[in-house]
Amino acid sequence: MTTEVAEQPQKPQQEPLARRLSGLGWGFIIKLLLMMLVNALGVAVIMSAWNAQAWVILGASVILLVAADWVYFSRRTLALKYIYPGLVFLLIFQVFTMIYTAYVATTNYGAGHNVSLDQAVDAALIQAERQVAEAETLPLAVVRDGETLGFAVSIGGVISVGTAEEPLTPVDGGAIDENGRPTEVPGWEVIPRLEILSDQELAQDVTDLRVAVSDNAEDGSLRTREGSTVSTFTSSLEWDPDTVTLTNTETGVEYTPNEYGTFVGTDGTTLPVGYRVNIGFENFVTAVTDPDYAKPLLRVTAWTFGFAILTVVSSFLLGLLFALIYNDERVRGRKFLRTLFILPYAFPAFLSALLWRGMLNAEFGVINEWFFFGANINWLGDPWVAKFAILWVNLWLSYPYWFLVCTGALQALPTETTEAAKLDGAGRWRQFRSITFPLLLVSTAPLAIASFAFNFNNFTIIYLLTNGGPRFTDTSVPLGHTDILISAIYQISGVAGGRADYGLASALSIVVFIVVGVVSAIAFRQTRKLEEIQ
Repeated sequence: MTTEVAEQPQKPQQEPLARRLSGLGWGFIIKLLLMMLVNALGVAVIMSAWNAQAWVILGASVILLVAADWVYFSRRTLALKYIYPGLVFLLIFQVFTMIYTAYVATTNYGAGHNVSLDQAVDAALIQAERQVAEAETLPLAVVRDGETLGFAVSIGGVISVGTAEEPLTPVDGGAIDENGRPTEVPGWEVIPRLEILSDQELAQDVTDLRVAVSDNAEDGSLRTREGSTVSTFTSSLEWDPDTVTLTNTETGVEYTPNEYGTFVGTDGTTLPVGYRVNIGFENFVTAVTDPDYAKPLLRVTAWTFGFAILTVVSSFLLGLLFALIYNDERVRGRKFLRTLFILPYAFPAFLSALLWRGMLNAEFGVINEWFFFGANINWLGDPWVAKFAILWVNLWLSYPYWFLVCTGALQALPTETTEAAKLDGAGRWRQFRSITFPLLLVSTAPLAIASFAFNFNNFTIIYLLTNGGPRFTDTSVPLGHTDILISAIYQISGVAGGRADYGLASALSIVVFIVVGVVSAIAFRQTRKLEEIQ
């Protein structure tokens, strides 16, 4: 009797790791490496937001990072894998920007009110610092540890070191020269005085540095004016967080913040530094009710619409005229002439504006010299003449665009309709008015709307040609006769100098956004009727 031995099932051999990875494909490995970089960057942003206590940014970063991992490691989100990067960029560069602008528009953010309450208190205390009369002037050694600057002084033969974050603390060891100035400080690099004098940025950092004498703020802080000696300074203001007041210890005046974040004293005086607070829609109300803003902004708004509309209409008509002329086969040298007429479009707009500004100069500009026999025409100094000059220069810059667009549109028009009109006896004008122009508007009307939106915010031509001037003489606001809304926002924001009012500038930005959006929506709605022509 034969006994058959059942074959024992063999255990499958474990596949080598390299073969398993190759089975996954190089695409997965590359995706894994890229997602490692994305997660590392995301964690870095989250940690930075945590340290800065920016809770909104932290929450948004966590959501976007978790969503990215889910999208790219899930098999059911194929479409999102392509859409997600665009959505993230849209949220960061468009939606977030608009939301933050709207937030700033509801605050008094601007000159003197651009910090938080704690920062405003610190700034007020620093501004009120005075040198202690009986304080000893000590020889100073400026030291650093990486990016951290500090002061090193010798008190009673013992070297002490302090930074902006840490008060003076004794250190062991070190060396002092015959004048009592530390020359060697353990754990710190002594910066040569010559380096401080030769590096303007470093010198500014040294003079801005304040080192607390001790943990008790009433003991004052060490400051230097020339980088070789330090003295003790104390503030004449005293902060009471319980009552939210600053008190001048010399005069007894008590400063309390009002609803606008300004510290107002019992004697009616105010401190130069305030803090940012929410004021609701007051910036929008100010723009239409404050006499200093309402009247000039109304004129600026009217000119903005006039400038945008006249620019689009004039450049479109001139470009269309040249397109009709040079689309005629009877014109010789059409290619050369077309190239010549689009040259203004090839020059950078900012360079063209600067060149025209020089040529339109009333004293030595070539326009007056060559074309007006040396007449002293104030092209950029008279309100109405300056507006005409802007429209002329912008026409010179804009018509080549419409020349190209209309040339292409004319060449794309069907010839059957025109031939039929000729057979019916329609003349050239009737063909253009009833056939060519309506068909041309079908393709050019959306571009005209986009051109209107562009010129509504055409900051370059205004800023470089007239800088918004000449200025209004009946208001203290730094606005002028040729300012459009976008350049007025620039002036009010204080970027170019003067008193900054970011809150009001942001409110006007929201208004411009709404106006352009509404006008564009209405215009696009109307252009749908042109499609019936086809």
